Amino acid sequence: MSKIFYITVGFISLILGVIGVILPILPTTPFLLLTSVCFAKGSTRFHNWFTHTKLYEKHLDSFVTERSMLLKTKICTLAFASIMLLFPLIFVDNIFVKVFIIFLYIFKYYYFIFKIKTIKTV
Repeated sequence: MSKIFYITVGFISLILGVIGVILPILPTTPFLLLTSVCFAKGSTRFHNWFTHTKLYEKHLDSFVTERSMLLKTKICTLAFASIMLLFPLIFVDNIFVKVFIIFLYIFKYYYFIFKIKTIKTV
């Protein structure tokens, strides 16, 4: 029963991670990390499949092995996410949503600058 639970949660977090690749409002890396953990606990076959996908290699491999990202990846991710978050910041009239988005900006930049190492060259 627990293996079914882990596999189900793994696929749900995989779907959310893929959505996070498209819509940067959702954090991609934590969902993909959760997918990896759930698949590792739920099924060796799914875990092996996931760790050999391009999604894993592009978004998690360097992060998992070295807790680092390419400078270009960091800049592109931060720029795209910042632009996407700018729309609700401008167009939503709710002060609580605006404050939440500002905290997202602060947390996102803090985390990317101070918590994730930067790989300057390939």
